Amino acid sequence: MQYIVSLFISGISLGGQYALIAIGYTMVYGILRLINFAHGDVFMVAGLIMIYMSTVLPLPVTMVLVLILTAVLGFLIERVAYAPLRQYPRMSSMISAIGVSYLLQNAATYITGGLPQMYPSLPFLSNTVTIFGTSTKYVTIVTPILVIILVVALTQLINHTKIGMAMRAVSKDFETSQLMGIKINSVISMTFVIGSFLAAIGSMLYFTNYSSIVPLSGAMPGLKAFVAAVFGGIGSVPGAVIGAFIIGIVESLVKGSDFSVFSDAFTFALLIVILVVKPTGLFGEKTTDKV
Repeated sequence: MQYIVSLFISGISLGGQYALIAIGYTMVYGILRLINFAHGDVFMVAGLIMIYMSTVLPLPVTMVLVLILTAVLGFLIERVAYAPLRQYPRMSSMISAIGVSYLLQNAATYITGGLPQMYPSLPFLSNTVTIFGTSTKYVTIVTPILVIILVVALTQLINHTKIGMAMRAVSKDFETSQLMGIKINSVISMTFVIGSFLAAIGSMLYFTNYSSIVPLSGAMPGLKAFVAAVFGGIGSVPGAVIGAFIIGIVESLVKGSDFSVFSDAFTFALLIVILVVKPTGLFGEKTTDKV
């Protein structure tokens, strides 16, 4: 029983970390109908920034700078790789996203030499605590609480601020919003900034448990976060969060079973089942394309 509880707690923590990445996917898709394939690599870059900056600056200062620099990176990616292609077919932006992903991975390989980099031990998060007789890190407890706080704050921003209202308008009707005077570029940039900011927080939580970073460290978490976004209903922030928690818990339980070697495959198999049964995801809305 104690072992099951530890797996469940670990799954909730892992799901929360996936949720912070998945929100970036679902927000960008909700506004641009674009899958930002580079998002998982932004998550990886945030981890590398932490590693290199922590060698010259105090950790609290480094943590703040990582959040700022990752948000700036998201902004620059949108401006350089996606904004010039906005008037072109969506496939162009998708290919550009794949290109940015490989660019970030290769840049990370060049900087690190392809060697694993050890993530620093963050204050408080790396300390251990005992829950129900199970020893775990504080990050396991902090993650779901922090995710709930951030999602509530994001929901308030979307529902009760001017920029949030603009985001909702653009997600409903891009062209009409533009005609009504909404600054589309500012809205899209803010979406990328928020998504990258949350990915940076997710990287701090994730790499506290998985402390070794290589250039491909963002690929699998990014894919699983994308699966979570689709699973919950891509375009829906609450759906992405709930989908991420479900996937995190299922993955943790499978890893603790005799079929641990299939833990990654099981995640994608679960996605296939959901898409067959409910193509729009758990909380996705059916849309009708006008001809």
